[in-house]
Formats: sequence, C-alpha cells, structure tokens
Amino acid sequence: MTTPPVKIQRLPHAAGLPLPAYATPGAAGMDLTCALPADAPLSLAPGDCAAIPTGFAIALPEGFEAQVRPRSGLARNHGVTVLNSPGTVDCDYRGEIAVLLVNHGRASVEISRGMRIAQMVVAPVVQIMLEESGELSQTARGSGGFGSTGLGSP
Repeated sequence: MTTPPVKIQRLPHAAGLPLPAYATPGAAGMDLTCALPADAPLSLAPGDCAAIPTGFAIALPEGFEAQVRPRSGLARNHGVTVLNSPGTVDCDYRGEIAVLLVNHGRASVEISRGMRIAQMVVAPVVQIMLEESGELSQTARGSGGFGSTGLGSP
C-alpha cells in the first residue's frame, strides 16, 4: 500500500522532543508527546480537562484526516482520556495539534514534557453529497436505535 507523504512542522517550543512516531511496525497510531515547558508540568485534577500542546503542525493531503485517540495505559492506570475522542484534525488545518485531555480518575495526574499523552491515526475520509428525500429505503433494522440489535440483552 502506497502512503502519501505528510509534511510536518516542528514548532519552536517542541525543540528536543521526538516527532510523532509508530512504536512498533504494526501500530495503527503514532504516539503524541506533551510539549509543555519542562519547568511547568500540569497537574490535571479529577474532573478537569486541558488542551495539551504537542509542538507540531501537519499538512495532511486532501481526502485524509488525523484522529487523536486516547492511550490505553493512561486510561487504565489513571482514568485520563481524550475528551473529544476521537478528536479530528481536518486536512485543511495547519495549526498546532493539541490534545484535549480529561481526568476521569480519582487522583491528580501530572502531565509533563515528553510524556506520551495520546495517539494519532491517519485515515482516508469520504465527503458525501446529501440529497434530501421524503422517504428512505427500508432495512431489517429500520429505525431501531440504541440497543435495538440486541447488544446487552440476555
């Protein structure tokens, strides 16, 4: 599979930090690190959220998006996750990628420079054309919503 090149810009406050990278050859997401100043870590209290800078911007090709997703270790060990998960980075956005973290845990968590705080998955997207209609085609499911397919039922 041919992958398009993606230009990345390291911002001045990310000097010395690694660029996003895949931890293993089979990883779907690239690790994102915190670009807060070394002398100014953030204490994320239970129930609080904060936008954490990563120190870089990207130029995705048209037809792609980047999804910012939680890191399972932060979620399991501390209850810290990405608030708007997955956060979407559109192909026409050129600003700094920030991660909106929320602490659902019971204790404060220190977010510090270089800490892996999220992962970024790049995926193709399709823009659709909506066509207003008075009716929709019928399916076996119909308009059944939450739980209607039997999930959670005995």
